[in-house]
Amino acid sequence: MDLLKWFRRKPNSDIADSTPSAWNPLPDFPRAVDDALRLLVYAAETGKTVDDTTRTSILRAKVASNAGWDETIAANLLAALTKLAADLSPVTAESLEASCGKLTKPTITTLRWWALILAIPIILFSVLGFVTSSLSSAISTNVATANDLLVKLRSELGTPAAPSAGTSDNPKLPAGLNEGDVITQLQQYASTIRAIDARSRQLNMLVFGAERDPFAKYRWHRKLSEGDKGNEENQQVLKDKFQLPVGLPNMPKALDNLTSTYQDVRSFAQDVLDLVSVSYGAITTCLLPILYALLGTCAYLLRSFEEELRTMTFTPTSRANWARFLIAGIGGAVVGLFGNFSITEGASISPLAIAFLVGYAVDVFFSFLEGLLQSFTKPKTGAASKAIAAS
Repeated sequence: MDLLKWFRRKPNSDIADSTPSAWNPLPDFPRAVDDALRLLVYAAETGKTVDDTTRTSILRAKVASNAGWDETIAANLLAALTKLAADLSPVTAESLEASCGKLTKPTITTLRWWALILAIPIILFSVLGFVTSSLSSAISTNVATANDLLVKLRSELGTPAAPSAGTSDNPKLPAGLNEGDVITQLQQYASTIRAIDARSRQLNMLVFGAERDPFAKYRWHRKLSEGDKGNEENQQVLKDKFQLPVGLPNMPKALDNLTSTYQDVRSFAQDVLDLVSVSYGAITTCLLPILYALLGTCAYLLRSFEEELRTMTFTPTSRANWARFLIAGIGGAVVGLFGNFSITEGASISPLAIAFLVGYAVDVFFSFLEGLLQSFTKPKTGAASKAIAAS
């Protein structure tokens, strides 16, 4: 129990003008009576046994607060309050006043707002990170597939300048191939290029269109009047670039046209992948661990708040809470420096999960850092001991 709250400040003429008030050495007995009565009522409500001497001393002090104090009543009050506080610990008069008063609402409101403020960017960046990761993985897979198809088709059909098969003059394909297989491969090659182009444009939107689309001038053209044929012409250009010609009269030429388009699409896709890797990698490595650590602190404080209300031990500790948030933020930033954390021989946890645990239990993380530091200092200590023994 904070005994300082029982002491009042009052003007003191013996102190210089620069110190207009000083601590009154006499306790604030009316406040002490209120605290003692609060503890006495709590003990009665919870079925705690209180001896007659303690109870009588508190009740007499309550009467004396109106009639007048004497030394015996004051001494008995302090003795009764000391004994009652020890018997009901960790519950205190201050915690009873805070738990039953209006001090709980600001605390729970503040924690809820912090949890909401932290949850919004965490959810947003987590969803964006998942989407970018999925799109990047799909683009990389499609690029590898298109490369393999290009090599295979080039070896089968040759070039437009030196076709080996698939033209009107030389329709016969090499032994072991049939026209259906080659057409299927060409169709798969064209569809893969279109998939890379579509996913690259989607990924580019997530970095606010930072990379220039090589075919943008054909995609966004609109008619200026009824007689304007520009839109149809642009659509035909896109069709010629991304689609196989009807009938495939010249397979090597069709392959060459698709390959020319594929080179632009692949370059655009690679530029977008590099930009996304840097920007969202920085968010995942540097920013999200801090946010998850702060969210872990909110979870810890909310759980502690619920437990303290249940046990009637809640006291406002706003400064301590801010210090915990600061420590959690530092711990989350430090977590970003590490890779996966091994828990057991066959299990590991991602840095984001560790960041949340850091905010929830900062003491555990600092114990980990101390253990890690000891692993570096122990060999040096052992070497120094051996050197001393040898000398």
